[in-house]
Amino acid sequence: MTLLADRIARLVLASGNEGKLREFRRLLAPYAIEVVAQGDLGVTEADEPHATFVENALEKARHASRHTRLPALADDSGICVSALGGAPGVHSAYYAGHPRSDARNNAKLVETLAGGSDRRAHYACVLVLVTHSDDPEPVIAEGRWHGRVIDTPRGTGGFGYDAHFEDVASGLTGAELPLERKNALSHRGKAMRELIERMIERGMLPELER
Repeated sequence: MTLLADRIARLVLASGNEGKLREFRRLLAPYAIEVVAQGDLGVTEADEPHATFVENALEKARHASRHTRLPALADDSGICVSALGGAPGVHSAYYAGHPRSDARNNAKLVETLAGGSDRRAHYACVLVLVTHSDDPEPVIAEGRWHGRVIDTPRGTGGFGYDAHFEDVASGLTGAELPLERKNALSHRGKAMRELIERMIERGMLPELER
């Protein structure tokens, strides 16, 4: 059992990504949880030295909680391309180097896959919630979203690789999908729903009437 079983009313998001902040605020709004970006509290981004999504997410969550003394939520996510052995994977955000640039990342991915017929890919997301920086039982959830990489971007929504990622089920890119539908399909939406279920089980969230 976690050391803090009280319901969570406020947490810090261990990310400076505005797209992620909007998605998490939307998903947690029904539970009246205030989601604050770590940058608004003066917290710098943590290092992400690990080879797996779960280790990096845990590193970021502990870092944000340590500096704010608040429960912290972190995700580590990326696009994993079959023909590239799972790359860019944990290096997705900086695939084309520093500073981070979605445009350069996408250009590099398309160029790397040029001439190849295998375009299978999936987004992976691991979420980690800690109630305090030394929480021995972090809440961990994960989700995957399967699709394929396309050369020509479509759509104006989303962020990251969304305009070049075509969803298998709908045939639309992540940038073409309406936000509500994207949340139902996406890796982050799936991971968030799993996280919410686990938080309810631990008494951190109320169970809403269906």
